[in-house]
Amino acid sequence: MSEVERDVVSIRLPLWGRVVRAEGVVPWLVVGDDGVPVEPVRRYLMDFVARDNRSGSVRSYAFALLRWWRWLRAVEIDWNRATPAEARDLVLWMRLTEKSGRSARTASAVTAGTVNPITRKQYLDDQYKPSTVRHSNAVLRSFYEFWIELGDGPLINPVQLDRRGRPHAHHNPMEPFRSDGRIRYNPKVPKRTPRGMPDERWNELFAGLQSNRDRALLALGISTGARAAELLGVRGVDLDWGDQLVRVFRKGSGAEQWLPASPEAFVWIRLYLADLAAPLGPDEPVWWTLRRRDRGDGFRRRPLNYEALRAVFRRANGLLGTNWSMHDLRHTAALRMSRDEALSLKDVQTILGHAHLSTTADVYLVEDEAQVFRRVQRHFTERAEHKECAQTAPAAQPVTAGYDASDLAVLFGPAVR
Repeated sequence: MSEVERDVVSIRLPLWGRVVRAEGVVPWLVVGDDGVPVEPVRRYLMDFVARDNRSGSVRSYAFALLRWWRWLRAVEIDWNRATPAEARDLVLWMRLTEKSGRSARTASAVTAGTVNPITRKQYLDDQYKPSTVRHSNAVLRSFYEFWIELGDGPLINPVQLDRRGRPHAHHNPMEPFRSDGRIRYNPKVPKRTPRGMPDERWNELFAGLQSNRDRALLALGISTGARAAELLGVRGVDLDWGDQLVRVFRKGSGAEQWLPASPEAFVWIRLYLADLAAPLGPDEPVWWTLRRRDRGDGFRRRPLNYEALRAVFRRANGLLGTNWSMHDLRHTAALRMSRDEALSLKDVQTILGHAHLSTTADVYLVEDEAQVFRRVQRHFTERAEHKECAQTAPAAQPVTAGYDASDLAVLFGPAVR
């Protein structure tokens, strides 16, 4: 590794380039200030799409590569001459600095990084999370692996692995060589216990919603445990009214799955569709904006996207003083099912769409905090009552003459003093 030492804290990334939606094979591209796509990134993302990765993953990788290109401009290094020193310093920079945006925080500046007293969840701050750093490392390693294979990248991958033992010591000659070891500068991600929404908080949130569409969408989320992106992709043909099932396409794998929903969710869906005052086609999205907007093609409703769904929660959270999110509904549904004796862990895994049973067990087989608190409070109360009884107990009577006190203690136990 080149011995390069930088004052990483003083480095400020330039607001160069942006990620834009594109037409054609690659749905998202990184472009410079001149609007021209960054060719090495475009070619890599084209290969990434060819490996059957979804549009959301392409967008996520594009943003990670945009950050890397800004970093290279800040340290004045060409992309194909990057060394492990640049990858190391980027990790240090992400751990020590704050995110820079095109616009400053407004209302959220007061709560950023604090813990909500009602939900006990931390508000997002401007620090890069360990999971973001790990994602950045994974993207960059994959990007340089692609170019090194083509022979147009640097001699070694800037994102190095920490190997344990002798590499490929027990390699099967009939199988291809695979990289082993963890990425060297990956930070540890603390394990977080999923926090379910208490029933009274769910009732408060539901009462704070302003439309039948919002009530239908959240009722569907808390009964199916589906992710936000999966629910937003539901079309008219994906609703089975007879059996009260909804079909989703799983995030990542894209696998089709039918999920049972509560009768209340379908009641709210029916009320919402009646509010639309227009028949819903089988291939049309179920969720639409409530207002019609003109974007050059007349006043029309638009399919509901993730940003509009976040606005629904912002309005409700502003009313309640909370910071709930759509993913809290997934955690709540999973915890409710995992604590139901009528459902097996395999049932919960199937509904949540986890590939491995161990994922469901590790995340959701946790003790209910509220029950733990009640048991500990009961323990404190019982100790206090026992201490009070001991203090008010009558003094032990003297042993009648003719009896040995030690023999009586063996028979009846020691006297309480």
